[in-house]
Amino acid sequence: MRIAFVSIFAALSAPLIAQQPAISPTVEALPQVITSARGETRVVPDRATIQISVQTRAATAAAAASQNATKQKAVFDALRALGLESDQLSTINYNVYPEQRYEPNREPVVIGYNVTNTLLVDVKKLIQVGPVIAAALSKGANMITSLQFYASNTDDARRTAIGNAIQKARMDAEAAARAAGGALAGLLEVTVGSYYAPPPRPMAVARGQVAAATMEATPINPGEQTLSVDVTTRWRFR
Repeated sequence: MRIAFVSIFAALSAPLIAQQPAISPTVEALPQVITSARGETRVVPDRATIQISVQTRAATAAAAASQNATKQKAVFDALRALGLESDQLSTINYNVYPEQRYEPNREPVVIGYNVTNTLLVDVKKLIQVGPVIAAALSKGANMITSLQFYASNTDDARRTAIGNAIQKARMDAEAAARAAGGALAGLLEVTVGSYYAPPPRPMAVARGQVAAATMEATPINPGEQTLSVDVTTRWRFR
């Protein structure tokens, strides 16, 4: 009885095994060429950020702060008069610290207080950079600590960089296919990877007081910046 049971089970199982379809090769199993490339394009900055500071000194912290507030308000009003909106003007630093005199074998003596109020100005028209600096300096600002240029809209430049990267990747894939004795048979996949936006381009600015008339006459040249995109492509090889 035991042998008969095994024979019947084998007979019932055999047709099920025979009916399984043959496995066709998947796309991943086909010969492929995979290449990566970086595309670049140049963009011209159309905006700038400027850090403008008012620094005051007085015998007491309250006096230094009061003087600073008066001058900073004058700077703010002058920039608003140029057409800058409130969202383009933001305070990014306010610092009060004592000025001390040091003598050997004695405790430091406070001889005054310094107050620094720093305003970040987002300039949306580069033609205003010179007038903004000139207006601020003429109203009491005495430190320009940073001037940086940046591009506000990089969408078109990014798409151009993607196209350049894919073109490079295809040329590399074709070269690899020829070297291997074959050719490309079609694109299987494109992956757009990291996008490297150009960082703000700094312009060297001397700290300290600058003549307002000189800054107003100084030409501003933002130059160009490089935007890059990485892509990976997968091609069928035959």
